[in-house]
Amino acid sequence: MSKSNPIITVIGSINMDMVTTTVRVPEQGETVMGECFRTMPGGKGANQAVAAARLGAEVHMIGRIGEDSFGKELQSHLKKQNVNVDGVEPVTDNHTGVATILLSERDNRIIVSAGANDDVTPDYVKRHSAIIDRSDMVIVQLEIPIETVECVTGYCYEKGIPIILNPAPAHPLPPAILDAVTYLTPNEKERDELEIDRVTYKKKLIITLGEKGVSYMTDEQVEEVIPGYKVEVVDTTGAGDTFNAALAVALGRQKKMKEAIQYANAAAALSVQQFGAQGGMPTDDEVRDFLEKRTHAE
Repeated sequence: MSKSNPIITVIGSINMDMVTTTVRVPEQGETVMGECFRTMPGGKGANQAVAAARLGAEVHMIGRIGEDSFGKELQSHLKKQNVNVDGVEPVTDNHTGVATILLSERDNRIIVSAGANDDVTPDYVKRHSAIIDRSDMVIVQLEIPIETVECVTGYCYEKGIPIILNPAPAHPLPPAILDAVTYLTPNEKERDELEIDRVTYKKKLIITLGEKGVSYMTDEQVEEVIPGYKVEVVDTTGAGDTFNAALAVALGRQKKMKEAIQYANAAAALSVQQFGAQGGMPTDDEVRDFLEKRTHAE
């Protein structure tokens, strides 16, 4: 594996986020006045690709967009963020993925319309297998068809390529995926919804616990919680994506798991201090500076 600039391939969703900020979320059948509305690049796959690129990795994206204005804008944006988009192709008969996001009381609610993300099929990914073969780490999520996730995890397992599965949004996972994946990164709610056997898959589980930190299994088979960092929260959208990308980058640099999680926690803490899924994603220098200041403060 590359030590300073690992090659990360992200296979997943590319969306346009349509974000409405409101004082409170309306009840069923109720209308409330929002404070502001914005459109911005998103999708868990694209978010993770951008986050990894900002942290210094060589990043390749495999995904689909619609042949529409959103698709063109998103592909151009990924290029500007230093993400290689050779694996991103337009679909003529489907729209670009859209996420409708409500921000209220420092939390978010999200509805995703998959669109072209449903065209990230096993056959499509196989056409871009040469990209995967060069990877130090692969990241995949569940905003693309589950059969594609199974195909990707199985392929990486056969090739000996480490792969992180961020199981969001939560979806039942067949044993073939759980057995093939290297790391599984649910939050507490996703872990409970997935009903993952924590004994069988304990070595693979890295569970994000919000403000409490991250739980993982040490080499000594002891569950340890790495505390998170207390910061002023502006917007939690994209924090999980930043965590997963940073974890992949740190592991790609051959960091030990504890150090990799601390790095990922710091990246996520920085990300929530600004608006938008990608707006606050930090650079490697910013994460290192944050960690250094926290160490000196302790």
